[in-house]
Amino acid sequence: MQTIENKILAILKGCGRGRVFFSSDFLSQGEPRSVLKALERMTNEEKIIRVAKGIYCYPKIDHRLGLGVIYPSIDEIARAVARRDKARIVPTGAQALNLLGLSEQVPINAVYLTDGSARKLKLYGERGITFQHTAPKNLAFSNELAMLVTFALREVGADDVTEEMIVSINTLMQQEPRDHVMKDIALMPEWIGKIVRRAYEK
Repeated sequence: MQTIENKILAILKGCGRGRVFFSSDFLSQGEPRSVLKALERMTNEEKIIRVAKGIYCYPKIDHRLGLGVIYPSIDEIARAVARRDKARIVPTGAQALNLLGLSEQVPINAVYLTDGSARKLKLYGERGITFQHTAPKNLAFSNELAMLVTFALREVGADDVTEEMIVSINTLMQQEPRDHVMKDIALMPEWIGKIVRRAYEK
């Protein structure tokens, strides 16, 4: 008879390395307490890693450069939580700027707006994620890049946007179909809308 650990590991191998998952994903494999014990043993045996309470990863392993276990990014963890909760999210502040390549600063504590529950997650090391509840209308964008650019530029402010930032945004926007982005223009502050429109004028 297969153990709970073997059943879980077989499922994870089928999904591939790098997957972020939750203890609740495997309740069909046994009693909740037994599943938690199995995950604890798998963590101790370094088959999986624990990134937060109840959140784990079947990590990628870098053999070529000798980096070993590669932890999931904060954004990968945040998106996994959002998928589980069927919620929409958008990074704000330094996290949004970093994801767009507009800043090299990697925040220790990333802040995401969500139409789901407000909460704080303490991750591995000193890292953390704060989910701040916002009205669904603030996340009503149909295009993810348009939403990310909007919240990143709102963090910078109209008076502090540099020409270098605009060039980077133009490059990103030109990879998205114009009509997909234009659907969301009405959701952007006017000054951000002007920057986005410029990306398609060349």
